Amino acid sequence: MRKRDPDEKKRKPEPIANVVGSFLREAKLEERVEAAQVVPEWELLVGKQIATVTKPISVTPDGTLFVSVTTNAWMTELSLMEPQILRALNAKAGRARIRKIRLQLMR
Repeated sequence: MRKRDPDEKKRKPEPIANVVGSFLREAKLEERVEAAQVVPEWELLVGKQIATVTKPISVTPDGTLFVSVTTNAWMTELSLMEPQILRALNAKAGRARIRKIRLQLMR
């Protein structure tokens, strides 16, 4: 049986956001989590029309965003739009940069 620390009852509970934030910083994952925020914010960042024909999949440690696209025609169009999309994705200050986008046909 584990002995209780006498000071354990005196400590106030730590907010879970602080605990998780500390863990992410210590594990050096904070930047990766911040970069991955483009996934849930995808429609806001690229617009409804593009979001309808795409699905962001993942962000690699080197800042590559993988995106599934519905058709080859859209893949071509989006590859031409990559500089504008990257600007939109990287506009938020403090966010880890997305360096390139890799498009793949949806299965």
